[in-house]
Order: sequence, then C-alpha cells, then structure tokens
Amino acid sequence: MTDPDRKRDAFQRLHHSGCFVIPNPWDVGSARYLARLGFKALATTSSGFAWSRGQADNGVSVDDALHHFEDIARSVEIPVNGDFEGGFAVDPGRVEANVRRAVATGIAGVSIEDSTGDSERPLFEFELAVERVRAAHAAVAGSDVLLTARSEGFIVGRPDLDETLRRLRAYAEAGADCLYAPGIKTPGEIAAVVRAVAPRPVNVLVGGDHTTVAELEKLGVRRISVGGALARAAWRGFMNAAGEIAREGTFHGLAAAVPFADVNGLFERA
Repeated sequence: MTDPDRKRDAFQRLHHSGCFVIPNPWDVGSARYLARLGFKALATTSSGFAWSRGQADNGVSVDDALHHFEDIARSVEIPVNGDFEGGFAVDPGRVEANVRRAVATGIAGVSIEDSTGDSERPLFEFELAVERVRAAHAAVAGSDVLLTARSEGFIVGRPDLDETLRRLRAYAEAGADCLYAPGIKTPGEIAAVVRAVAPRPVNVLVGGDHTTVAELEKLGVRRISVGGALARAAWRGFMNAAGEIAREGTFHGLAAAVPFADVNGLFERA
C-alpha cells in the first residue's frame, strides 16, 4: 500500500464511527505541530493559506492551491483533506478536471462548495450545484479520496435551513461521502442536518467558543473542523504585538511569545 493509499484508508475509517476533530493548518509548520499534538487528520484552510500569501480568501490560483495540498500532504504522516473552494471552476466538466488534479497531490479528502462569490446570487442554482458535486464524485471515483460537499448558505447571507437540507440531501445522492453546512450553530440546526443525510457523516465548523466536542458528538456529528480560526488566533497575537510596537514604541506583547528554543525544537526533531 502506497503512502497516499494508507492515508486514504485511514481517513475513510475515521468517518465510520465516533467523532473526531480535523484542525486546519495554514502552512507546513502549523501542520507538523498539529500532527505532533496527536490529531488523526488535518484539513487545509483556504482563508488561512490565502492570508499567508498576502491575499484575501478565494484569491489564490488553482495551481497555488494544488501546490499547497501537495506540500501539506507530504509534510505529515496523517491524512489531509483539501479545501478546494468551488473547484476553481463553474462548469461541471472543469470542476471534474480540477478535482482530478487535486487527487494527484496525495490528499485523502477534498471538499467542494456551492457558493459563487457573487453577493447578488451567492449560491449556484440548485441543479448546477448538484451537477458540480456529481462531477467531483466522478473525479474521485476509484481513488478512495473522500468527497465532502458543502452548502454555504449560512455564511453567504442565505441562512435557510430547509434549502440547506434540500441541497445536502441532493449532494449525498450525487455521491458526496460527507456533508457540511458551515455556519450552522444551534443544536436544532445541527441535529436536523445529521438526520437529513444519515447515515452519511456530517462535518460541523466551529469558529468560536460556542460548543464542545462532547456536545457535538451527542448530536451525532462525525467530524469537527475550525476553518481559518487557528490562523485568526495566530494573526491576533501577531497584530497585537506588532501594533503595540508601531503605536507605542513598546514591546510588552513580545513577553508572551513562545520561547525560541521551544519553537525551534519542534522542527529540529522533524
């Protein structure tokens, strides 16, 4: 069994039972640290990666995203899910071609979302959205790469639970292995999604202090990700310390920094 095959088999098995956290690194260093902490899988974050490149979320090219997937997947011994945004295409045929390229990077899973980036029409029309998931499913067929389909209504100004459930059910029928509606937060919303697509696993996004792993597990959630939240936490420390130097000419914020030897030691042993 090759390394990608081993990771893909492990990732598939994680989705069979229980509940696990799949945190989101934004570079090789953060990925290696998360793996050291004992997490069983990782997921890239489109926002965290884009910020590390000095760009806004959804601002990187498909080639940059694919190189990032390859870098992260090669850097750790655990499975990696690739946040592939909207597949970097509208047309289902181009989505399929791009997802095939993503599979070749060595990732164990890939996610496709239904947001358009257009504030006037933030979600792809229903039938097109389903065809895009079906195309992504065709691209991963035979590879054991796990396909996650995301419906983005709750984070793009269309928080309609009934429509979200309709889309997630259709995505499951189109071949998605895992379903994901970022932005749902209440126990009622989460439980409704879990019921709607059962027995397929559900991913829930946690970007703040509003729940726990134990609470989500009780609701039947299989997978928990944090999106760009870890990157935002890192940016907060950096912005606070750098801002103090720029505004005040003082360096108090650096007192809380992790000692050099502690960080450097992580990678001396890598």
